[in-house]
Amino acid sequence: MKTGEVIRKYRKQKELTQEEMAARLGVTAPAVNKWENGNSLPDIALLAPIARLLGVSLEELLSFREELTEEEIRALLNELGERMKKDGYDCAFHWAKEKLQEYPGSERLILWMAQMLTAYRITENPENPEQYDADIYSWLEQSLKSGEEEIRRSAADSLFRFYFQKEQYEKAEGYLDFLSDQNPERKRLKGTVYEKTGRTEEAWKAYEELLYSYYTMVSLVLHNLYSLALSQGDREKARYLTEKQAQTAYLFDMGEYSAIAPELEQAVVEKDEKRCLEILEQLLNHVNGMDESFRNSLLYSHLKFKVVETKEKLDLREYLKKSMREDPTLDFLKETAGWKELMEK
Repeated sequence: MKTGEVIRKYRKQKELTQEEMAARLGVTAPAVNKWENGNSLPDIALLAPIARLLGVSLEELLSFREELTEEEIRALLNELGERMKKDGYDCAFHWAKEKLQEYPGSERLILWMAQMLTAYRITENPENPEQYDADIYSWLEQSLKSGEEEIRRSAADSLFRFYFQKEQYEKAEGYLDFLSDQNPERKRLKGTVYEKTGRTEEAWKAYEELLYSYYTMVSLVLHNLYSLALSQGDREKARYLTEKQAQTAYLFDMGEYSAIAPELEQAVVEKDEKRCLEILEQLLNHVNGMDESFRNSLLYSHLKFKVVETKEKLDLREYLKKSMREDPTLDFLKETAGWKELMEK
């Protein structure tokens, strides 16, 4: 809606005639008629009185909050791409700038056009690309004030990369504060800044902590997939996923215990007495050193892990035995000679 259309809409909602509105503002009725028909605009000094009279904000009066549909935004972005191909970067940029002035309240349009123009700067290689920095920067900064978290995060990510490419690492790092502490990408990007700014030890630690946490997530997801396969009666896929869990443990240097443990559940499901007893024995043999593999791994050489004392390790083996005795899923084993021999070791 244009300003004149906004005036007409809210004047009628207030049940005012053009003459009544003109009288309250100290102007003529034909002046109001011209505003509403788009033939002229109110004097700037009248904008605040008109907004108060109609009960709207100045932004709404001037159509600053006009919403665009997703389809309209996509159409504008597609047109930007077409203008980029046909007319080149500079023409497309100034067209986009005019559109953003026309729709300054469309947060998604502002963000996505700024991101597109940033990407095209790399692919189109325009002359003197720095001349566009101030506008693109201001649009992304504006997006940081959005009420939508997704828009704020995306803008912060773009600003980080914008300044990182310019080797302004300290400024780039500041935008990572807009990303959640739970976002693994935040830690990875922190590592890249540490690396570039000579904070090598911090970089190692950031990367290694991330790698260690990834193992936990990947392992949990593989186990969820395994449980899903079992629930659908797909034993073959369940066995495949068990193998993947073992391979993941080896890949991340998590040791024999972590690699062997997933297979136990599969053997229990299949009621394979021999294999269950073999796995249980292997678990007991490796439980005391279950943390040694990743503690001594080059993958995590800059992380500090708590060292478990020998006495605690011996207790851990006995604790595992106790857990096995109390585990109802192992009841089918508990009267076998192999079980009794295992528990007596």
